[in-house]
Amino acid sequence: MVVVGAGPRAAGLLERLGANAPELFDGPLEVDLVDPFPAGAGRVWRHEQSPLLRMNSMAEDVTMFTDASVVCEGPVRPGPSLAEWARTVASAPDLSFVDSEGLVDLTPEVRAELAALEPTTFPSRRAQSAYLRWFHERAVASLPAGSSVRVHRGRAVRLTGTSGMRQRVWLADRAEPLVADVVVLALGHLDREPEPEHVRLAGYAAEHGLAYLPPDYTADADLSAVPPGADVVVRGLGLAFVDLAVLLGEGRGGRFTRVDGELRYLPSGREPRLHVGSRRGVPYHSKTGYRLRGAPPEPGGFFDAGALLARPGDLDFRADVWPLMAKEIAHGYYRELFTGHPSRVAVPWARFADEFARLDWYSPGMRALEEAVAVEDRIDFERLDRPIDGRVFGTSDEFQRFVRDYVTADVARRSDPAHSADLGAFLALLGVYGQFARLAASGRLRGEDGWWRGFFSYFASGPPPGRLEELLALSRAGVVRFLGADTWVRAEGGVFLAGSPSVPGHVVRASGLVEARLPEHTLATTADPLLRSLRAAGEVRDEDGQVAVAAEDSRVVDAAGVPHARRFAVGPYTTNKAYAAFARPGTNAPTFRQNDEVARAVLRVLAAETTLGLESA
Repeated sequence: MVVVGAGPRAAGLLERLGANAPELFDGPLEVDLVDPFPAGAGRVWRHEQSPLLRMNSMAEDVTMFTDASVVCEGPVRPGPSLAEWARTVASAPDLSFVDSEGLVDLTPEVRAELAALEPTTFPSRRAQSAYLRWFHERAVASLPAGSSVRVHRGRAVRLTGTSGMRQRVWLADRAEPLVADVVVLALGHLDREPEPEHVRLAGYAAEHGLAYLPPDYTADADLSAVPPGADVVVRGLGLAFVDLAVLLGEGRGGRFTRVDGELRYLPSGREPRLHVGSRRGVPYHSKTGYRLRGAPPEPGGFFDAGALLARPGDLDFRADVWPLMAKEIAHGYYRELFTGHPSRVAVPWARFADEFARLDWYSPGMRALEEAVAVEDRIDFERLDRPIDGRVFGTSDEFQRFVRDYVTADVARRSDPAHSADLGAFLALLGVYGQFARLAASGRLRGEDGWWRGFFSYFASGPPPGRLEELLALSRAGVVRFLGADTWVRAEGGVFLAGSPSVPGHVVRASGLVEARLPEHTLATTADPLLRSLRAAGEVRDEDGQVAVAAEDSRVVDAAGVPHARRFAVGPYTTNKAYAAFARPGTNAPTFRQNDEVARAVLRVLAAETTLGLESA
């Protein structure tokens, strides 16, 4: 078989192949992995990137292994989280960590980081790269005896072969194709052709001697185009912006130091001035730094993708789906509030939960029930989503103070166990997120314009609290200035102009513009040569910009709606998207379930091929 893509998703698939092979396939497997980036880590987690870049998950919350929570047909094979693995590595005698199933060479810097790693540390991406490379080697070693795995550091550009034929995968730098019974596309996050707006802005910047960076992976962007001391507008306040601020600040020689308990930034003089805005106008929420204090999490059962899909007809996101999602998330929040902090509520959890179950989320009865909770402890999704709505500031300096106070309060809240109900909401959000992928893959969901994914990232996938402290220091030092909500940007007068209704009359004139977000990939605009060729040949079906795959086993669906017997696709570019290639332990992660489904389907195809002895056509 050929797997196009050799990052963590491919490694997870290899692990599931090894786990399921004893039941479904007799004999060795021959696997070819194709990827221009290193096997195991892939593009996003490769070692060769700035050591300043970190994960936005704690070490104890990162695992590549199935556990007892994962509901799948195949066997569960537990293994260490990143934090547990790091403890084992720390006791290894030299820079090569070896166990019975894997080998990873560690640089002295990564070895030192792993030795000092605590469960609640937010590790560097290089530390995660080492863990992923080790897991990859372990997954390879778990395949049936006599199996072989060959890695091709190149790019796949074409795929041919009907369902009744062996498949041929053509590589950019190889004359002869790879021939396989089965092909799995595990392409990860992909680039796209430039949008017309970005082409226009790039042309404008070139004409006027300005700097412009389109959406990109921050670690890959050419930041040398951003000159020191320049005023630069940045669109986006998510994780891409956090990485940008790191690389253009500390990455250019600036230093952080703590004075009287406050973190301060000492500029190197080579930083630009970043004027940053977005739709919300505030950074993503900090990751939590505490554990639950109340009863163990328990799904409310209000948001049930299967029950929704059993209804006839289309599903409207706002009318049919979001109220149930909101109720499920609120249930997780209030369960932790009532059981972990009973002194702050007026009634017992059992009584509240019974009434909560009967009421619609958007109903007067629910609002009356919430009166058992102090106003400051109630969950309000609309206020969370748009914290600046209805506020106008007289000056930019006034707005800077507001945002700094807002971020300071957020970091304090996400670091204080008194607010562990936020973690209850976060865990419920993860469960909802996994189920939502099933609805999105059904083709029956209407009216979801990307808001949900953005809200999820804003609430649950923000930076570590330390990164937000650094952002506050950069703001106090004048390296970062906040523009406001609903930021607008215009290219006129030979510069970039930017402002926000939050601060009427305040307009920034800048010599640079950076789009701090990932490219929005669609099948019609993909830059991936393999997907482009498949689309041109009618061998993939475009569903709302994504590669259509069968819901039950991720087989690639062609333009006529027919699943291909020998082709599978997994990843965020498909209709069965399950974004994270690794997961938080104990969360029945959809990626693990999907990997198991695909691995079992692949093994059945290979077993049938061996039994029937089909010849290539």
